[in-house]
Amino acid sequence: MRYAYSFTAALLLTGSAFALVNGNSVTAQAVNTSPVSYSGKAPGGAPDSFADLTEALQPSVVNIRTKKEVTVGGGSSFFGRSPPQTREQVSGGSGFVISADGLIVTNNHVIASGPRGQTVVDEVTVIFANGKEYTAEIIGRDEQSDLALLKIDETNLRYVELESNPTSRVGDWVIAIGNPLGLGSTVTAGIVSALQRNIGAGGAYDRFIQTDTAINRGNSGGPLFNLEGKVVGINNRLISPVAANIGINFAIPSEEAVPVIEALKKGERVERGYLGVGIDAVDEATAEAIGLEKNRGEIIQVVRKGDAADKAGIKAGDIITKINGLEVKPDQTLSFIIANIKPGTKIPVELLRKGSPQKLTVTVGKRPPEEKLAQSDFNPDEEKEFEEKPETDSSNAQIIREALGIRVIPLTPDISRAIRADDDVEGVVIEIAGRGPAAQAGLRRADIISSVNYKSVTSAAELATQINEVKKLGRKNALLGVRRRGGELRYITVRLGG
Repeated sequence: MRYAYSFTAALLLTGSAFALVNGNSVTAQAVNTSPVSYSGKAPGGAPDSFADLTEALQPSVVNIRTKKEVTVGGGSSFFGRSPPQTREQVSGGSGFVISADGLIVTNNHVIASGPRGQTVVDEVTVIFANGKEYTAEIIGRDEQSDLALLKIDETNLRYVELESNPTSRVGDWVIAIGNPLGLGSTVTAGIVSALQRNIGAGGAYDRFIQTDTAINRGNSGGPLFNLEGKVVGINNRLISPVAANIGINFAIPSEEAVPVIEALKKGERVERGYLGVGIDAVDEATAEAIGLEKNRGEIIQVVRKGDAADKAGIKAGDIITKINGLEVKPDQTLSFIIANIKPGTKIPVELLRKGSPQKLTVTVGKRPPEEKLAQSDFNPDEEKEFEEKPETDSSNAQIIREALGIRVIPLTPDISRAIRADDDVEGVVIEIAGRGPAAQAGLRRADIISSVNYKSVTSAAELATQINEVKKLGRKNALLGVRRRGGELRYITVRLGG
């Protein structure tokens, strides 16, 4: 869930439920392989009916069903400690065919979960309007734009086209086809309510088509069509106090989706600009405090060492008012401007430093992968639990998980700052404490493990090696050197599992 304007801004994924489901795939019939085209309008552009358009488009729109094994339960109770249990989580969304040989577009959050959409489901099934099912392969996905590309083993499919140069205007008719609330191929109609709508999501893609077309959970990834049968948007989220449609819905514009999809087709990662800063909007109180015009600029809170902003001389407390010739304001944010500039480009920056105007030049960096950003944004107070299946762990991660019941990550400078560790402290950080032996001994997220039986560890591989050494000696316990939130080194004995 995301919140905006005191309402719930929700991604349109159908609610997850634990269930055991078995689906049988069948082979599709070949159909017309030319892209859908339609021009049947009544005088003045208002349609007499959407029936012919719907009939032409429905064969190219699919429902998506996903499955993922998750671990639930476990912990202490009056009757003793209950073991964790594995359940199959079933969820779903929508998508649409963009090529005769079975390429399908959907949202990333339909086939992945987690704070940054990084944890992929175990199985994806696409279901056509005629009921035929296929197991889909994930060809590529992009967390930032919330887009994903799937592939099914079929040819001669009917497909639709993404409009790369849309001419949509506010007030134009549009229709949505998708899988709301798991109800299968459902058609709704409405108008374009606004274009280039900024809803405060941040990043390179915070520009949406707003529509009053009825879309709900499960419409995610489905197409928003114009009256020519072209995809002008990809349904993505809604704003509602009840997490259901009230007529304020958002779609990713097709012109923003096209270059991402083309990159995913080629197996490429989409490159975006990056400064390496943490920012906040300049609110009314901050603007008044420093004598700045309201709704102008963003304040730098964090500058990551070695990244583009640091190299250019940008400092925490600076207020950036203009970058690359563009005013920084609520509907034209710093993150949006930078993300859409090619890495390596030199651009001018205008800022206020302690009230004094300054001009700098910055060479835009390349946005790191999402998993690296997740580590740089490490929140020690966040509650985090295992999501992936144990067999997807690396060998080192599996050894650590079986013995200690935890997952660890490298101690980077950003994480050190977040947990107030001294610069000379070495070790690995507990990312997930779980409910296993280490947690039972009192270890928790953000603790630093520096040693095992007095032997230093600085990586997951070293931690796994030392655990194995202890086990080879026939010992059931290990003495861990642990630091917590900038505190002194303490030694904690953990009974090894596995």
